[in-house]
Parts: sequence; structure tokens; C-alpha cells
Amino acid sequence: MKKLSVILFFGLLSFSVFATNGWYNILENGGNNTGELCTKAIQNTIDKAAKAGGGTIYFPAGDYLTGALELKSNIVLHVEAGALIKFSTNFDDYLPFTEVRWEGTVIQTFKPLLHARDADNITITGRGTIDGQGEAWWKEIWRIESSKEKLELTKYQKMTQEANKDVKTADYYKRTRSYLFHRPPLFQAFKCSNITIEGVTIQNSPFWTINPAFCDNITVDNVTIFNPYSPNTDGINPTSCKNVHISNCHISVGDDCITIKSGRDVDGRKWATPTENVTITNCTMLSGHGGVVIGSEMSGSIKKITISNCVFDGTDRGIRLKAARGRGGVVEDIRVSNIVMNNIQREAFMLNLFYDKNTVEGPVTEETPIFRNIHISNVTATNVNMAGKILGIPEMPIHNITFSDIDIDAKEGFSVHTAKNIEFHDVKINTTLGSAFKIEDTKQILLDNIGTATPIKEKPVVHFKNVETALLSNTFLMQPTHIFLEVEGAKNESIYLKNSVLNNVEIAVKAGKLVKSKITED
Repeated sequence: MKKLSVILFFGLLSFSVFATNGWYNILENGGNNTGELCTKAIQNTIDKAAKAGGGTIYFPAGDYLTGALELKSNIVLHVEAGALIKFSTNFDDYLPFTEVRWEGTVIQTFKPLLHARDADNITITGRGTIDGQGEAWWKEIWRIESSKEKLELTKYQKMTQEANKDVKTADYYKRTRSYLFHRPPLFQAFKCSNITIEGVTIQNSPFWTINPAFCDNITVDNVTIFNPYSPNTDGINPTSCKNVHISNCHISVGDDCITIKSGRDVDGRKWATPTENVTITNCTMLSGHGGVVIGSEMSGSIKKITISNCVFDGTDRGIRLKAARGRGGVVEDIRVSNIVMNNIQREAFMLNLFYDKNTVEGPVTEETPIFRNIHISNVTATNVNMAGKILGIPEMPIHNITFSDIDIDAKEGFSVHTAKNIEFHDVKINTTLGSAFKIEDTKQILLDNIGTATPIKEKPVVHFKNVETALLSNTFLMQPTHIFLEVEGAKNESIYLKNSVLNNVEIAVKAGKLVKSKITED
């Protein structure tokens, strides 16, 4: 009995020290968990802990209401299971304006709901919920965008106009900027390091959800993000960050689930800070425009990215890379592997340098975007609208791309347009409409052990138009097939068909009237 008393004594002593040394219960520091606004009490507690060298701000179970909060170095927000932190729907609670990166441009606008600047060692953890109550913000942008008449500017729009009168943007972007109402991200750390967000559920963000900018060493683990039926509410958006680790997350949002960015156009090139060394693994993505997306803000460049062991179920697209003339920047050294997709509404894979369709061809300059050295393997996709699309620009074809060990069931096949050095190895695409592979205006294409289980009468498995230097090899079509390869256009050259067994094919090669070069068969 005496021994047990000693153990209990030391246990209570340990808890007492823990509770008073670096552990700040918000209910004991002026806050409340009854849903009454307590921004000042929470911020004062953060400031007190920071002044003492750091500490943990503890939110026990209950409902908390707050406006924007400024996080400091060595601060932990611990949101206990059963705790719900709600953010105010009064836009004044996010004033005065502060400097943020918003859609790739550094501007003055509303404070992020959770904000930090030039800070180190910031953590948000626990099993509770953070609710941005974004509907008020969504309704305001819907009101502005849906109006058929020119609206009188609100006080917030006038403030935005005045605060950013010297900000330069491309002409095409002026329509977006003309709204002059920039909803804040839920979390943005600006020029910070050593950030961890772990365990919490985040929902109803006004705009992008987790959006570190110019940060180093970021970990987002075991986080659930849920932003239903909402505009531009991306899940996780590192921009111009390095050493980013995203794992074990579950995301269902109103825009892209995870997006990697590095700045927009001239402002992005001015900051010239790439996003690099990013790992994304063991995540599930449900509703969203894209599962994992790179761009379109990539003017500072994006490189050394790995995406693995993820499930996309119900997103519009799976893996999407997007940019346009005017961006500049390089996207390179990307690895995607071990992905399962289902119910993809558009393309399983999309690599697009023609994101702004109104641009015209010009010389290669610092404004020319580049996609290169991208390798995708071990993917299974079912119930897909289109297997994939690569769309380059003539002055900068997308180049050095490989797809290996891919199996896709889709309505439409894979389209490649304006690219160079593209390889498909062990790729099966089962379509219900058209060819499995359509290649146009492309050089240096290798199709190795490709095929389909659903050949379509009078439709070739592979369709070439103006293709230069191509090899189709090691193909064995098991199903009765009408046409294997159809070639059209007057600009085909050096096309080879080697080491294939086409006994089940009625027509191995069908050449159009304009085809002048010989197609070599073996």
C-alpha cells in the first residue's frame, strides 16, 4: 500500500509539473468552451507562452470561437478529442490586412485564420476539429461572381484595391483580380521552418486549407480535410517550400486535394523560390478536381517530388500537371508509383502546358514553362473517363516522360500531342470509345508491350499522326483485333514495328494517303 501511495504521489507530482510548466489550458487563461468569441484570450495565451520560450496551448473538449490567430515560435496548439475550434464569420475579425501569398502572388489581404511569419517550431496536433466556417466567405464570392450587373465595391474590395495598387499581374489574370475579394487560407505559415500538423480534422476552409509559403521542413500527417461543395478549397498547397512530408491523410474538398505550387508569372519569378524535396504517401483522396496536382502556379519551379501508395476515388483527375505560356519555371524529377484510381471523372493523367488556351506561340524565354523528367509506374485505374492526355506547346514540347506497368479501364484512351521522348512500357488501356493510344506531332516515342483487352472494330489500337522516330515492340494482342496501327499525316518518319506477334490482328498497319515514309515491320 505504501509503495502504491508513493507511485500515485509521483504521478500526481509529474502531472502537476506538466500542467504548470509549458502547458497552458485555455480555460484557465481567459478562454471559454461555450462558443463565445475568445480571440483575445487565445492570442494572449499564445503570446504569453512564446514570451516564456514556448509551450502547448491546450484546448479541452468543448466549442471555441475565435478570429484570426498569430502563431509564434515554439508553440503547440493541442486540440483535444471533443474540442471544436470554430472561426468567426465576421470578416472584420481578419483585419488588419497582412502580407500573404495568394494564388501565387504576394499581396496584402485578410489574415489567414491561423497565421505565422518568420517563426520556427510550430505544431498543431490532437484529435479535435478545426472548423473554418467558410460558408460565409463562399457566399460572398458566389455573390460577386454570379452577378450579371456591375456591383458597387464593398469596403473590403476597396481596401484590397488600395493595398495592392502596385501589384503587377498578367492580363489574363485581371478578371480574377478584379473581384478584389481574397478569401484567406485557413493556415498559412510565411517564411517559417519546422512545421507539424498531425491528427486533427480540418473542415470548411474559406479558401485553401493548409498553405505554407516559403517554408522549410513541413510535416502533415494523419490529417483529415473535409470541405464539401465549396469553391477553391484545396486541401494541402505547399508553395515555394522545401522538405515537405505529407502522409496518411484523408482529403475530400471542393478543388484540388493536394497541389504543389511555386508562384505565378512575374511575381513568382521575382521570388524565384522552388518547391522541392516533397514526399506524398499513403493518402486517400475523394471529392476534388485533382488527386495530386502540380501547378498551374509553378513560376519558381518544382522539382524532386515523389507520390506513392495513394488511392484516388471520385476525383475529377488523378495526377495533373498544368501550366501555360507566361509562367516560366521548370517542373522536373517527378516520380509517381503504386497508385489506385477509381471513378475518375476526366483524365487519370493530365500533363498540360496549354492551360491558358488564348496564348500564342513565341520564342523560348524566361516565360516559357517546361515539363520534363517525369516517371509514372504501377498504377491501376478503373471507371475512368479518359486514360490520359499530354499536351505540350510547339516551342517547348513536354519531354522525357515514362509510363510503366499501367492498367486502365476507360471510355477513351491516352492522347499525346506535341511531346518528345515519351515511353510506354507494359501499359494496357481498355477503352469503350476509340483508340487506346493516340499520338500526334510527337518525336521519339516508344511503345513497348502495350495493348488492350477491348479492341474496337474499325478503330486502331494505336493511332499515329505526324510522328517522327517511333518504335512499337514486344506486342502480343490476345483478343481478335481489326487494326493494330494506323498512320496518318504527311510528316511521319522512321516508324518501326519490331518483335511483335500479331496473329490475332487483321490489319497490322494501315497507312493514310498522305503517308510518304516507309513503315518498317519485322
